[in-house]
Amino acid sequence: MKPRIRSLMLLMAAANATGAEPLDLPHPLQTTDGRPVTSAVQWRDERRPELLELFRTHVYGRAPIERPEGMRWEVTERDPHAMADGATLSRVAIRLPGTGGEAVIRLTLFVPNRRDAPAPGFLLICNRDPENIDPTRQEKSPFWPAEHLVERGYFAAAFHYADVDPDHHDGFQNGVHGLFDEPDRPRPADAWGSIAAWAWGASRVMDYLQTRDDVDHDRIGVVGHSRGGKTALWCGAEDQRFAMVVSNNSGCTGAALARRKHGERVARINKSFPHWFCENYNRYNDNEDALPVDQHELIALVAPRLAYVASASEDDWADPEGEFLAAVHAGPVYRLLGAEGVGAGPMPPPERPRHAGRVGYHLRSGGHDLTEYDWGRFMDFADRHWRDR
Repeated sequence: MKPRIRSLMLLMAAANATGAEPLDLPHPLQTTDGRPVTSAVQWRDERRPELLELFRTHVYGRAPIERPEGMRWEVTERDPHAMADGATLSRVAIRLPGTGGEAVIRLTLFVPNRRDAPAPGFLLICNRDPENIDPTRQEKSPFWPAEHLVERGYFAAAFHYADVDPDHHDGFQNGVHGLFDEPDRPRPADAWGSIAAWAWGASRVMDYLQTRDDVDHDRIGVVGHSRGGKTALWCGAEDQRFAMVVSNNSGCTGAALARRKHGERVARINKSFPHWFCENYNRYNDNEDALPVDQHELIALVAPRLAYVASASEDDWADPEGEFLAAVHAGPVYRLLGAEGVGAGPMPPPERPRHAGRVGYHLRSGGHDLTEYDWGRFMDFADRHWRDR
């Protein structure tokens, strides 16, 4: 059966199970010139790079630099007795020099003291007030329950996204755009927006984490909520060093299918947040069907690594059904690479996670938030797939 036909049949089955209308999605295993992708080598060498370029050109933009020359870091504080002797705290300044100045990512890292080997763990891209990732732990938030992660044997790392690029539109003069964009020339239509900049910042944190001998470099997950979830997905698509990629309530241009045109749509997000994406993305305002990609292909770019999509029952703006369907339709790529995805069938009810395949999913009761329940399920999924190592 041809991949395109098989994809549409799968989509129709999933749509019928959830009550959604069938959609004509681009197939992740079909090249732009219509050839089927039939091997892992062809995915790796041809289709995966092609999809990355399509997302860079039409959606997120492309970063002009990878690791900058002269990047350095310093541990500004170390406390081996944090969390009542349960963890070692490191506060790290990651310095990113550019034209006329530098950006500084302030990383907070708790590593469990009770461990027999380097600790796996999670990096949170925090898009809420910095108090949510308080390194002193005088303020504790369910948005980042660091103590719970440490108790489960995971390191807990977090940085605030505004350290990389402040979340307001000033013509891309602030943050890393002002440091690394070419001065005195118009920005290309595929220049990186803020989502791509924040994702780039998370990769620079990974550069640092890979220097730590108390961190398991092969078991690091990147986590984000809402705009941070969009960022985590794009980061994990580009940076294959992340072994797990977690999208929480990421919605439009995150995990939700654009072609469903439900909840927040491309025109609305571009109007509300003109700095998040590249200029080319405006071509698809009220024109989602013309996109050469859709978000199931973004999740597929994580394959065969672990991907996790989390939704909330009252978060209609983020389109939970569209997020679930995107997770389902990343499945053909996982299967090509010898793994199972989230599976087909009905969308699960609240508090009934799907964790058997390498794409996890849960629907939580409640609204747009990142909660202790969500974190617990992320860790359950990691336990299932990482603890046998």
